[in-house]
Amino acid sequence: MITIAVMCAGILVGKFFFSERFKKGNEVIQIVCTTLLIFTMGVTLGQKEDLAEDLLSLGLDSLLFFAVPTVSSILFAVLLTRKFPKAKKKEEQES
Repeated sequence: MITIAVMCAGILVGKFFFSERFKKGNEVIQIVCTTLLIFTMGVTLGQKEDLAEDLLSLGLDSLLFFAVPTVSSILFAVLLTRKFPKAKKKEEQES
């Protein structure tokens, strides 16, 4: 919940207080912060004594976090493309 609140606050600050001229600087800050976050996550993982044993579990979790949204998105897109082109074909036939 805190993460969503911070993100919403960032959206509001970006919308009302930042002009377009700050866009490039903001992009650089985002890249630096993301790189720092990934590095610190690596440091945290490296400090775990049972990392080798947890790698299989981490790999399976990562696979699920990748596969479930990907498959869901593909299925959702297929269902939508099957439904909406039919309406478009009816419009073309009426013309």
